[in-house]
Amino acid sequence: MECKFSHYYKKELIICHYAQAKNKTINDTFNDYKVKEQFTVTNIVIVILCTIIIVENLLVLLAVLRNKKFHSAMFFFIGNLAFSDLLAGSAYIANVLLSGSMTLELLPLQWFIREGTAFIALAASVFSLLAIAIERFIAITKVKVYGSNKTCRMFLLIGACWVTSILLGGLPILGWNCICNLPDCSAVLPLYSKQYILFVVSIFTLILLSIVILYVRIYLIVRSSHREATNTQAYSLLKTVTIVLGVFIVCWLPAFTVLLLDSSCSMQGCPVLDHAKVFFAFATVNSALNPMIYVLRSKDMRREFLRVLCCWGVLPSGRPSERCLVNLKSSSSLEHCTNKFEHQTTHPEFLGGNSA
Repeated sequence: MECKFSHYYKKELIICHYAQAKNKTINDTFNDYKVKEQFTVTNIVIVILCTIIIVENLLVLLAVLRNKKFHSAMFFFIGNLAFSDLLAGSAYIANVLLSGSMTLELLPLQWFIREGTAFIALAASVFSLLAIAIERFIAITKVKVYGSNKTCRMFLLIGACWVTSILLGGLPILGWNCICNLPDCSAVLPLYSKQYILFVVSIFTLILLSIVILYVRIYLIVRSSHREATNTQAYSLLKTVTIVLGVFIVCWLPAFTVLLLDSSCSMQGCPVLDHAKVFFAFATVNSALNPMIYVLRSKDMRREFLRVLCCWGVLPSGRPSERCLVNLKSSSSLEHCTNKFEHQTTHPEFLGGNSA
């Protein structure tokens, strides 16, 4: 362990690990990275995508924080998801800016922070999705698990989400890495241990299965309900669940597959590993789609979202820009703006009912 920590400040270690991953000499690896362009078309597209992620999730956070109507468990979980997705977008921009020729300028400690931050942010997004699924299951089944201290328990769950994410993303910097053990190194993330990569993929896979099980249970409960408009709610729920699970699987499955290959295959045996960055970028798209799925499908949240846009002048409302820092209240101009853009499309309530 002392061997690993003593090497965290040795810059030359980075190029040794990258040369090992690509099965090249140190000189060839050095020359390859020195001629790499930092702002390629792919990187520019990623930065634009991440900027969109940051802006839209910031809007969601403002909507949740500024309206007391949304100060409930469901919307706080949505706010937590928005914050984790916002952090994911920010972390990936930093990752792009510190990649390419900049990679060889990093200390191992800085490299661990660069990759670990992205892992923490993406893990927090996944855990937030699980928390939302759990909350929806509790709301639908009317299980009294919160008791009288439901607010405290809610924040404990959110806190657990972040503590778990930080621990999961921080394991390599704490010692679970392949420094001093080159044969155990990942080809995609050359300072990470293959066992750690396999562990992370296994955790995310279990989370995905848990979300699937919870939403299947929710659908079965709603379908068997004899309340009025049950059929409408069931179809609305099925549509939402299909979108949620479909987007999650489509966005993450390619990245999971690449990481699974990485844990058991070399760069020479699996050339697709050399393009892993594209798959990670595609997984980040999930953070851009989450606000659309989890927020815009709630009528109340959609109205508040539109109000923020009206307040910022993106949509015409007549509201003075200096009042954008004030909590939103009903006003004729804002209601006119919101109604004008809302009536053009209709969306079912979140998971077939109010997200209260």
